[in-house]
Amino acid sequence: MHELSNRRKTLVLAICCLSLLIVSLDNTILNVALPSMQRELHASVSGLQWTIDAYTLVLASLLMLSGSTADRIGRRRVFQTGLVLFTLGSALCSIAPNLESLVAFRMVQAIGGSMLNPVAMSIITNTFTGPRERARAIGVWGAVVGISMAAGPLIGGLLVDSVGWRSIFWINLPIGAVALLLTWRYVPESRAPKPRRPDPVGQLLVIGVLGALTYAIIEAPSAGWTSPLIVSFAAVSALSLAGLVLYEPRRAEPLIDLRFFRSAPFSGATVIAVCAFAALGGFLFLNTLYLQNVRGFSALHAGLYMLPMAAMTFFCAPLSGRLIGSRGPRLPLLIAGAGMTASGLLFAVFDAERTTALLFTGYVLFGIGFGMVNAPITNTAVSGMPRSQAGVAAAVASTSRQIGQTLGVAVIGAVLAGGLAGAAGSAAYGHGFADVSRAAWWIITACGACVLLVGLLTSGSWARGTALRTAERLEPAAVGAGPRATEDRPAEDRPTEGRSGAAQTRAAASDADRDPGAGS
Repeated sequence: MHELSNRRKTLVLAICCLSLLIVSLDNTILNVALPSMQRELHASVSGLQWTIDAYTLVLASLLMLSGSTADRIGRRRVFQTGLVLFTLGSALCSIAPNLESLVAFRMVQAIGGSMLNPVAMSIITNTFTGPRERARAIGVWGAVVGISMAAGPLIGGLLVDSVGWRSIFWINLPIGAVALLLTWRYVPESRAPKPRRPDPVGQLLVIGVLGALTYAIIEAPSAGWTSPLIVSFAAVSALSLAGLVLYEPRRAEPLIDLRFFRSAPFSGATVIAVCAFAALGGFLFLNTLYLQNVRGFSALHAGLYMLPMAAMTFFCAPLSGRLIGSRGPRLPLLIAGAGMTASGLLFAVFDAERTTALLFTGYVLFGIGFGMVNAPITNTAVSGMPRSQAGVAAAVASTSRQIGQTLGVAVIGAVLAGGLAGAAGSAAYGHGFADVSRAAWWIITACGACVLLVGLLTSGSWARGTALRTAERLEPAAVGAGPRATEDRPAEDRPTEGRSGAAQTRAAASDADRDPGAGS
């Protein structure tokens, strides 16, 4: 691809950020609208869970497939297809006549969404080829997440109160149409030199693991944890996981290379992503229902109440990136874990819902924790990986985020639904809500503690050593099997004299440490 002008590059970055904005806004706006949806569509707690999890589940299942497809057939083509599907899904959601239709249309949105963020990241890295300009571009990309966190509750609250919950999907239509037109006009087409082969069996097994597990968790409170239906879905999930573990190592180009997990930083980043985003999903779900159904706030008032959390996320996200650049990922991970744990404890032990001062303190602490955690997740995942594998590692980290949010809403919602059923249902939507939700807050506290502990264990010298050893095992697959493959490559592509594969891997790790926003 020929070198683009700075103006053209800026336009490409803006177009990619538009796609991230509509996908990120969609989740934060939706949470504010949940009580209104519940009333109009006569939805249960599990119905509300499905409006969120149908989206995140499909997104998590298809992220890696969309990324590899874009590398193979063209990134701009897949990106445009994603914009069309996401915009179409949004239009369908706005006219959904019932809950079942809304859930189905959310899945259409998710299919499109899976083609946006990972493909947009590939477009950005392909457009901004210099390390310094790429770092700046990815920093702008990461800041958009903070903007959506801050603006989502306010925009959603204003739309729900003035027009109705269906209007939250209308906002995607003009943004999607403008992004589609600009993509066609300004984004150049690009493909990977050697795209990965499709892995349909692995893809189906991933869908089996995530889909069956999520269904079992969400429906268990109403069907019964030991009912044949729930046990059957749990068994399907377990068998799919076993199949994935047995099948993937046999493929030359697996959907998920299980050897990655020999790296302690990579495994730690995966666990941290799941726990942090599970905590976020549960936190937003609980507080939205509490502020509107218990305190009786309007959607806009509820959005304003949660502004301290969004503001701290917006402030701490770039700060986290700077800390990683100067001191590495350990400090941001420890701050993140401490913030989310302290916030969960305020609600679980001190009933922060009962006092506005404690409620705001809990929001501020959670915002600090979540703002600090996002950048080090991808940084830790890609540190030490060969350059050719860093994109796959970042994709697994992104998938882990969506899995975490899916499981967070499923588990927290199931615990809340069980508590409400045991406390005479709607009667618990009063002063007893704090008691009913206490178990859920303990789960969020445990997620924060896990971020703290795993971040401590997987960011030291021992962990970096496991990453380097793992990369050395992966590198032959990345550069060609064995020394013969190296000899057959052009001279400019060979390792430089006196610089072993391990040394190049360490250089890749160093680059990753200096590029804190990568994959945000």
